[in-house]
Amino acid sequence: MIHIPALRFGKPYTSLEKATLVHHVTGEPVAEVSQVTGSMIARDLGNMERAHKQLAAIPIRDILAMYKKAADYFLNAALPCGDTDLTFDQYVRNLSSTTGSPIVFCDRNARKVHYVLGNIEEVIAGLTRGLDHEALDTGYTMKNGRMQAFYPTTDIFGAVLPSNSPGVHSLWVPTIAFKIPLLLKPGREEPWTPYRVLQAFIKAGIPASVLGFLPTDHAGAADILRLCGRSMAFGDDRTMAPYKNDHRVEIHGTGYSKYILGEDQADNWQQHLDVMLEGIAANGGRACVNASAVWTPRHAVEIAEGLAKKLAGWKARSWDDPHCEVSAFANAAVAEGINNLIEEGLKEPGAIDVTAKFRDGPRLIKEGRVAWLLPTIILCDSPEHPLANKEFLFPYAAVIEYPQSEVLKRIGYTLAATAITEDPAFIADLLACSSIERLNIGPLPTNRLTWDQPHEGNLFTHLYRQRALQHATRPNTGAAARV
Repeated sequence: MIHIPALRFGKPYTSLEKATLVHHVTGEPVAEVSQVTGSMIARDLGNMERAHKQLAAIPIRDILAMYKKAADYFLNAALPCGDTDLTFDQYVRNLSSTTGSPIVFCDRNARKVHYVLGNIEEVIAGLTRGLDHEALDTGYTMKNGRMQAFYPTTDIFGAVLPSNSPGVHSLWVPTIAFKIPLLLKPGREEPWTPYRVLQAFIKAGIPASVLGFLPTDHAGAADILRLCGRSMAFGDDRTMAPYKNDHRVEIHGTGYSKYILGEDQADNWQQHLDVMLEGIAANGGRACVNASAVWTPRHAVEIAEGLAKKLAGWKARSWDDPHCEVSAFANAAVAEGINNLIEEGLKEPGAIDVTAKFRDGPRLIKEGRVAWLLPTIILCDSPEHPLANKEFLFPYAAVIEYPQSEVLKRIGYTLAATAITEDPAFIADLLACSSIERLNIGPLPTNRLTWDQPHEGNLFTHLYRQRALQHATRPNTGAAARV
């Protein structure tokens, strides 16, 4: 069994209290992870000003070169994992074993992290909207003859991470490129990816003193969010509610992502089924950018049945089957709870599980310690129905018929929306809609991301603020006035 220590900013730490991770199928122990307390976290955070200055002194060109090396090491090297070394394939297998996400999903999502490491210049150019890299060294730069100046909002960035998919780690990976020390609290079943990224950074030359890996309990996670000047956290609406109005915490929660068909494209719904299918079901439906609803002015029944027929053949498969389509739930009780919520919702008039009549067997599949939920398409006759605005950790979507003239007033918060329309007036309304955070216009899957634009929040504007600056040796060329 592997032992994974905490990393207390340059000091590996083995604690008496350890969390044991088990294989989701066999129940056999896979790893022990040392745990830290809130007092240890507070003590470590007391040294961050020094760590920040150490990182800030490294030229950005050197840091970007280290990212390139770290990308290579992440994918191709045997990296330390506690008291052993793991190849990329071994890391992926361990990741799958404790999370229940199939090996094929884990491999695919881990490569997203590798992409961000290897293409960090593209990523930070997108997050900064093309700011010259020199600004990260000097604090200012001239662009188009105008001064642009920024200052850091914190000496440390904390990330309270989930266990559902390694792809989410691509969101915090650019932190070191922005010269801010990094503290990671891993998800209980997913220490593997954050630990491996940090080991790749260290091997590439990033000082270990600016990198923290602090597994802890819920109280410790709250301490991280309370004590770090800036942080990000992942969780459902209930878990994230205390931080909703805390500008220091970037929340990554329920996405409520959607497809919206315009009046001009609703009759062409068959052409767009595969696009809708990808957004609903890719990666096992577990990402916040997976669509959980389809809104259309017409043909809701036909769309629901079309999607249900395509998904009806999906089956529960072993975690190491390369043809896996849905993820197992390592805790069968979670799958049972979700299934019960759906069944209770279906008792209320106005909703039909359309997949039930095409699927050969029940939605909930149990085998030994694990369970699966098979894809489910619900036809709702109103957005008021309890199942019309739900999001679950498997391929699930409600289909709702609603007039285009009213839809943007009713959809509510939407992380990613794909609007399938060519109507200029409707596109203008979509562009002005404050409910939508990320907008795709045309037949693009909701889960299709581009790294030249921020994904969910902007890490750069979270870590830096812009300010006015006049520099005597680099005067602005724009107009000036004396008051």
